[in-house]
Amino acid sequence: MKKPISRILIINDEKLILKEFIKGLNAAAKSMENPFGISFIGVTTAHEALQSIEEDGDIQAVVVDDRLYTLKSEGKRSHDLQMSALSLVQKITRFRPELNIYILIAQEQADEVVDALFSETVDGYFYREERDYRGIYRILNAQLQDKARTPFYDQLKHYVLMAKDSWHTPGHSSGDSLRDSPWVNDFYEFFGEHVFRADLSVSVPMLDSLMEPTGVIAEAQKIAAKAFGARRTFFATNGTSTANKVIFQTLLAPGEKLLLDRNCHKSVHHGVVLSGAHPVYLDSSVNKKFSVYGPVPKQTLLNAIKEHPDAKALILTNCTYDGLRYDLAPIIQAAHASGIKVIIDEAWYGFARFHPAFRPTAMEAGADYATQSTHKVLSAFSQSSMIHVNDADFNEHLFRENFNMHTSTSPQYSMIASLDIARKQIMLEGYKLLARTLELTTELRMQINSTGVFQVLELADLLPDEVKHDNIQLDPTKVTVDISRCGFTVEELIQELFERYNIQVEKSTFNTLTLLLTIGTTRSKVSRLYDALMRISREGRAPRRLYMTPEIPRFTELKYLPRDAFYCGGELMPLLDEQDKINTSLDGRVCADQITPYPPGIPVLVPGQTITQEVISYLVGMLRSQKHVEAHGIVHDGYLPCLRLLTVAEEKNLKKLVI
Repeated sequence: MKKPISRILIINDEKLILKEFIKGLNAAAKSMENPFGISFIGVTTAHEALQSIEEDGDIQAVVVDDRLYTLKSEGKRSHDLQMSALSLVQKITRFRPELNIYILIAQEQADEVVDALFSETVDGYFYREERDYRGIYRILNAQLQDKARTPFYDQLKHYVLMAKDSWHTPGHSSGDSLRDSPWVNDFYEFFGEHVFRADLSVSVPMLDSLMEPTGVIAEAQKIAAKAFGARRTFFATNGTSTANKVIFQTLLAPGEKLLLDRNCHKSVHHGVVLSGAHPVYLDSSVNKKFSVYGPVPKQTLLNAIKEHPDAKALILTNCTYDGLRYDLAPIIQAAHASGIKVIIDEAWYGFARFHPAFRPTAMEAGADYATQSTHKVLSAFSQSSMIHVNDADFNEHLFRENFNMHTSTSPQYSMIASLDIARKQIMLEGYKLLARTLELTTELRMQINSTGVFQVLELADLLPDEVKHDNIQLDPTKVTVDISRCGFTVEELIQELFERYNIQVEKSTFNTLTLLLTIGTTRSKVSRLYDALMRISREGRAPRRLYMTPEIPRFTELKYLPRDAFYCGGELMPLLDEQDKINTSLDGRVCADQITPYPPGIPVLVPGQTITQEVISYLVGMLRSQKHVEAHGIVHDGYLPCLRLLTVAEEKNLKKLVI
């Protein structure tokens, strides 16, 4: 089993003092308990310090001399100030906020230094003259132990090893119902003993309650909040889909306005129905060449904020599935100026705080709420997510009531433990792992382009025209590949990669594949993917004519609240008439369901929305396409595709929306 390596960086410009400190602290580390492999290194300048912090992902803490001087040359003994401790602390915190920072001070200047650094992220102070190396080591070791704690996971593991007899749920009773069964023993053997012993319930008080945490879950959430830069953090075991719905129901009363990107995840649109909100849908930008849907143009957002000052909330997805990132700060600032709360769906961006290449995060840009699919991009089990809160007006009671309305009273405790572990890992080695991921991303992009057939799309290729001046950035860990010259359709290529090369990709459009690199990506996986694409490219297949996915029609009129329309009984009407032609009688009717084709996963219709001829033509064309498209919300009456529509009588009983 690998043991951790932890380095503490000492910054002091007097070489003899620095040498003495390093020697004394390393001697203390060797003579005392050292479970995290702590050792001490030193530099004499602020520049060297920042360089070391950038290059060495094993640095866990920094000890900064309160005044960094450099002696002038040519025999002069005057001193020049390199950089104040305040400036250096600020630079370190901006670059790697997860690092602990301590200050070396002279006793007579203690009050002055502490006052100057009071508002900064400083974990403590040491007197330079004391030379209490064992004492300094104890404090630094204790701080690292605190960061490495996983309160819930530790308690869960402790309970499992106590081997208590189970007289409570779940019914498999620590796996005893499965272990000796001649029929299902293989299920037990496949997953392993501890999976079942750790599958417990709220009947175990020492493991706390997700619905009302006061013990180890509350403690784990508090550590996570500090790690991710939030005032409060909540663990969710129903995925980010449920997290979004919880926030909606907390912030929005029925009929209150919500500004939202039409390209948001379907859980956002479901949340609109559940909360009874009055949505103002904003059309996404679109790159027609690659069927990539991007951010809402900044001017569209600013206009919507100006036109709807009565809106209660704004929700955006950052980054998008394809890695496009908003310039969030000015948008959030404009929303806050109108009293609008900002929710950011960071499902694909939960790692961003732990490497400067990806920041600012939603919290750092000023968002009130952020939801993250920790399982998508960090080391947590599927469905494990986090909700981060920075809202100064946060109503915890109302939030808790809505949270408990959606969460299970029997949460999967292994999922909670995985959130605890994912936070620990990204906090202690996230910078190092993400630096490796970025390095592999660069290599993979170069290798794919070298095939001469496949091409990685860069920011300029992906950006829709209408957002080219919006300061949009690209998350490089989402790699979109143009496959149009390889001689395969996208479905054929996905099948070829899967069956012949054992490779499964993340998603596709009609002419692109998207590859997701994470902290779990290895150089071996990169090599195997490159080998597969190079072999395919050398087959020299003639390019195929690829079917271009039609652009989704722009949003039409929202006639009624989505909740009101959804809960009507409605009637089924076919998209095609008896002659297999488009049913023109649908034109002007109102949909009662959400109709979402995958890809691209954007609702064509939502409950309460008016149907137009353009929308009908799009849906019929999609169903007749040779390319298989999932169409959620379309009802099949036998072989006949139908929509659920409001009846004339139901419309008479509903209140029309007033913009």
